[in-house]
Amino acid sequence: MALSIFTFLFILLQLFNILLTCNALPKFSAILIFGDSLLDTGNNNFIPSFAQANHPPYGVSFPGGVATGRFSDGKLMSDFLAEALGIKQLVPPFMDPKLPPSELPTGVCFASAGAGYDDKTSATQVIPVTEQYQKHFKDYKQKLIATVGDKKAADILQNSFMFSTSGSNDMALNFYANPLQAGSIDQYQNFLIGNIAKFIKSLYADGCRNMAIAGLPPICGPLSAGGILGCVFDNNSDANVYNRKLQAMLTQLQSSLPGSKLVYADIFTPLVQISSDPLSHGILFPINCCGEGFPTMAATCNEFVLTCPNPGSYMLWDSVHPTQAVYRVMTDFLIKNVLSQF
Repeated sequence: MALSIFTFLFILLQLFNILLTCNALPKFSAILIFGDSLLDTGNNNFIPSFAQANHPPYGVSFPGGVATGRFSDGKLMSDFLAEALGIKQLVPPFMDPKLPPSELPTGVCFASAGAGYDDKTSATQVIPVTEQYQKHFKDYKQKLIATVGDKKAADILQNSFMFSTSGSNDMALNFYANPLQAGSIDQYQNFLIGNIAKFIKSLYADGCRNMAIAGLPPICGPLSAGGILGCVFDNNSDANVYNRKLQAMLTQLQSSLPGSKLVYADIFTPLVQISSDPLSHGILFPINCCGEGFPTMAATCNEFVLTCPNPGSYMLWDSVHPTQAVYRVMTDFLIKNVLSQF
């Protein structure tokens, strides 16, 4: 009898904790996703792009074990955030021609693998963030109005949650690859952050109010001392300096946009925490699962290369993108440190 009472009290306590967690999270009407491959749920499937993940073994951990265009073995932060907010289980790609109108009121994904805040970065047949807004978001808004009407559409946008992650491709594929064309690192960072400010103002003018903008993950130039580890532990590394500039811009910009909430989304710290103490996060192997340590991504991560049987124990899925397990840890960090600010 005592055991039964103890079990009942334990279950009751767990339910109470779950209710507290749910109540602590803000309530949003929809989720709108912009950015690059960290968030792209499959838009590149529908454009002639080299950056596609719509083939095995991508998606082995996804429900049904299917490749959806997500650059991982399973779900992305886009999906985990939508699920945590109680909006939907999966965020569909807006480019899908079979997207049902019923998905529009709860939000979609505009992100494109390979994209950046600099249009030149996306000259490789992907959708730059500028176009994600100017073309596809605008199209989405018109379709949303046609589906639910002007007033309801305005309410949905005002109470939606917008999340954007980009900048890594700008640095890696543009600045570090062509430093003479991009100017100084300081100038290029300021250029990117200026573009982000324009992006936010445009969304604000279209009715969006709640926006989380991610900074850079640990990313360094090829000649940086210590490589990625040097980037992680150097407070003045390019990524850290950029992230501080981004935070300052968001704080300043919010004061000029009445009713807005602009929050810096830190994806640098959770990746550092996982890298510094992988075992506590269930990560046994710091290498990529697809290819088992050999460089793979997109077309080269395919059914003909060696792939580990347990992606959840690996830091990376392909040579660049995290596994679903790491995305889940990153999302948990964002839930605690970003969503709590709304």
